[in-house]
Amino acid sequence: MTIERAIRFFAGCMILLSLALGADASPLFISKYWLWLTAFVGANLLQYSLSNFCPLALLLKKLGLPEQAACLQK
Repeated sequence: MTIERAIRFFAGCMILLSLALGADASPLFISKYWLWLTAFVGANLLQYSLSNFCPLALLLKKLGLPEQAACLQK
């Protein structure tokens, strides 16, 4: 798994989790304030697409995840 895919996976999990915990219709509902996590993740993805800076990417790089798939590296 590359850093790009890991970021997408993590963001998707956080969005689904926050929706499950923040949506009134969910059986896992805790508080509507969990929806702020959804907004934060969305804003972070937006700024990452514009600036190419993501704190999670730095952490994943330190953990040893490759930036590109081995077959795509030159």
